[in-house]
Amino acid sequence: MSVELERAEVEPAGVESYAQYRALSAMAVISGVLGLLSISAMLTWSLFVIPVAGIITGTLALRRIRANPAEYTGEGFALAGSMLSMLFLVAGASWLSYCYATEVPEGHQRISYDLLQPDEKTPNQIVPPSAQELDGKKVFIKGYVYQPSGGQMTGLKQFVLVRDKGQCCFGGNPKLTDMILVKLQGSLTAEFNMSVVKLAGTFHVEPAMGTDGLGGVIYQLEADHLQ
Repeated sequence: MSVELERAEVEPAGVESYAQYRALSAMAVISGVLGLLSISAMLTWSLFVIPVAGIITGTLALRRIRANPAEYTGEGFALAGSMLSMLFLVAGASWLSYCYATEVPEGHQRISYDLLQPDEKTPNQIVPPSAQELDGKKVFIKGYVYQPSGGQMTGLKQFVLVRDKGQCCFGGNPKLTDMILVKLQGSLTAEFNMSVVKLAGTFHVEPAMGTDGLGGVIYQLEADHLQ
C-alpha cells in the first residue's frame, strides 16, 4: 500500500512539471545578441542594419511568445534586444548626424567624386566644368589611401586618394577621375589602412605623371586637415 501511494504522488507531479516546460524562443535570443551588437551603429550608417534586425526579431519574438505563452519563453531577451537596438539606432543616428554636420572645417566646401566625373554625353571631355570650378578652392573630401604593391605603409607625406575600398585595397584599377594626388602640408602624415580618410585643403586641376605606378593624375589636393 505504501509503495502504490508513493507512485500516485510522484506521477502527477512529473506530468505537471512536463506540462509547464516552455521552449526558449530562438528569435528572442537572436534579438538579445543583436541588441548588444547594435553599438556598432555608432561607427557608420552601413551598420544600421544590425539594430533594425534586432528590433524586427525582437518584435516577432514578443508576438510569438505572447500569442503562445504556454509554449515559448524568452520575453526578457526579446524586450532587452528590442530596447537596446532602438537605443543604439537613435544614438547612432544622432552621433553620425552630428559628425557629418561638424566634420567640414570652416571655410571649406564639401565635395564628392561625382563632381569630378566627365559628362558621358560630352565627347572627349576629361575634366568637367564642375571640377574646373573647384580649381583653387578650399574643399573637404573623403576617400581611401591607395596602396601600390610594395609601397610605403606609414609616414606618408604624399599619396593617391581613391573613391572606394575596391580601388585602394583589392587590386582595383581606379579611373583617372577617381584619383586625387594628396600632398600633406606641415607636420601631417598618413598611413595606409582600410578606413576612410577625411581631408581638407586646396584643390587643383593639375596633371601629374608617374604617380605611385598609376601613370598619372589630373586632380591634386594640398591638404592641411587630416582626420
